[in-house]
Amino acid sequence: MSTRTLLVITLATTFGLAAAVGVARMNRTPPPVETVGVVVVSRDTPRFTTLSADKLTVRQYPKELVPPGSVSRVEDVADRVTDAHLVSDEPVIEIRLAPKGTGRGMAAAIPKGMRAVTIRTPNIASGVAGFILPGNRVDVLFTIQSHRADDTTGGGSTKTITENVEILAVDQRIEAPSENKIDVRELKSVTLLVTPEQSAEIELAQTAGTPTLTLRNPLDTTSTPAGSATLKGLLTGAPVARAAPPQTEPEKPAVVVAPPPTPVRERVLPQEPPRIRTLHGGVPGQVYIE
Repeated sequence: MSTRTLLVITLATTFGLAAAVGVARMNRTPPPVETVGVVVVSRDTPRFTTLSADKLTVRQYPKELVPPGSVSRVEDVADRVTDAHLVSDEPVIEIRLAPKGTGRGMAAAIPKGMRAVTIRTPNIASGVAGFILPGNRVDVLFTIQSHRADDTTGGGSTKTITENVEILAVDQRIEAPSENKIDVRELKSVTLLVTPEQSAEIELAQTAGTPTLTLRNPLDTTSTPAGSATLKGLLTGAPVARAAPPQTEPEKPAVVVAPPPTPVRERVLPQEPPRIRTLHGGVPGQVYIE
């Protein structure tokens, strides 16, 4: 057998073995993937919606792809209120639900220590032209007019009383419409998420004057010193009067109380006994009297 023939046989054998190994690997059954049941919503679910059992289902997820905070049992999330909009087949995350036992509706989603307050005024519509939507963040301005003779504002003033608060609802809408704008003819009230102190200020503003809203960028979290714009300032061109930052009193040096000085006792010298001078035979002398 020639060398050439042996080489051909060797190559054919090598390629055949490689093909056989490749086919065996392709036909090998992959190991089973471990899955975990995850509760998902079966349809689009708006914010502040109570999750009933018919809106929930369980999907199998690969164990390594299970979202953190997800729930595996329907009974753990049934009858709880969503705190965010959920799309169909989205896993239900614990952080997007109101706590258990808080009831139904918007009240269940209000965080502890916060309040929902509603502003009802036509100035909301004219102030932002219907562009405010649920989920936006706004500042609340308060305008008051005065006709007193001693009024230093010139007849009226406007002041920012609350900054960077979230809009929970516009009228009865808790979700933004698809066109991202609300008809101003339907814009009659706005519900805000505020602290109890802010709630009292807004309520007072509605009673004593006119509250309005200014829309702000959701990424702008800076706070500016509250100031007042006056009618007199508009007419004279004076800048807005900014509230002065609180002054901190300088620390007073510690007063060190020194102990009272130790009294110095005067040294009492012994007194000499009285004496009488004498002169005896022309020689002076003295006699001590004891």
